[in-house]
Amino acid sequence: MSTIKYTPRLADKYKNEVVPALVKKFAYKSIMQAPKLEKIAINRGVNGAVTDKKLVDIAVAELEQITGQKAVPTFSKKDISNFKLRKGMPIGARVTLRGEKMYEFLDRLVSVALPRVRDFKGISDKAFDGRGNYTLGVTEQIIFPEIDIDKVNKITGMDITFVTTAQTNEEAYELLKELGMPFKNIKKDNN
Repeated sequence: MSTIKYTPRLADKYKNEVVPALVKKFAYKSIMQAPKLEKIAINRGVNGAVTDKKLVDIAVAELEQITGQKAVPTFSKKDISNFKLRKGMPIGARVTLRGEKMYEFLDRLVSVALPRVRDFKGISDKAFDGRGNYTLGVTEQIIFPEIDIDKVNKITGMDITFVTTAQTNEEAYELLKELGMPFKNIKKDNN
């Protein structure tokens, strides 16, 4: 009995289309030099978590629904008296995706979630950090089809960070664009 190995659609696309395109564009000597997506880190701060501890549990549960992987709460690192915040209090949730789950999440983000954003015209290409990583801010968790809008008591956003092995912003931009990230087409047309 043979088992069929499942590979996500974007993992196949990366290997068969993205790597050859990047090697051609940047003239790498080996396909091993082509940058790759290492992980996707999703971070979500919870407003009002200081007064209501259940909000963090809800945020963790929603992240688990969206990603299909266990999320963990994040805790404050220091005391901030103005916010009534003590060191060690839960203030958010995060999850890190790698491998198959990372490609599955990216596929759902690009093909289902981002097109559901109201008045969506593409994502900014200005959020690269200079070392090949890109951070995307999502303002509403309800763009993900896994979230039941009737059960949401508070609309909150999250930061999605794409960590790549690219050395420059240009390489990371090309990698993410080839993987299907809908960057805004910024052309200097004065028509």
